[in-house]
Amino acid sequence: MRAVQLAFRTATAADLPDIVRLLADDHLGATRERYSDPLPESYGKAFEALRQIGSEVILALDGQGTIIGCLQLMILPGLGQQGRWRAQIEAVRIASHLRGQGLGAQLIRHAIDRARERGCRSVQLTSDNSREGAHRFYERLGFKASHVGMKLALE
Repeated sequence: MRAVQLAFRTATAADLPDIVRLLADDHLGATRERYSDPLPESYGKAFEALRQIGSEVILALDGQGTIIGCLQLMILPGLGQQGRWRAQIEAVRIASHLRGQGLGAQLIRHAIDRARERGCRSVQLTSDNSREGAHRFYERLGFKASHVGMKLALE
């Protein structure tokens, strides 16, 4: 099978329905997201807030320009490590019918390049404990399970 070469661009608010559709396209997202027409306004508010703090949603497009993947890239300043900037990757998705073809690797590598361009010295991400396949995927890309992540739900 020949690998598809993806194109990438930064999302706009008009892309939100496609982004939410991708986020809802797996076993965890199906319980967390609400893909409807119209979308809940909370998605638009969150998207605008991301843009205001210098973060972006990167879209992966196939050869026909169809959005087939996305991720959220946040650029975070820090005082630790002598003021080192880092990138946080979240909400990584490739359309379920296209997974396993190397497309996610292309998307992650593009995000890493964007982080370098923006002066980051490291890239970090978290992955739900139940996503064992995703953990193996990230390890193949060079990520290390170097920290223990914890959450406290405030709802």
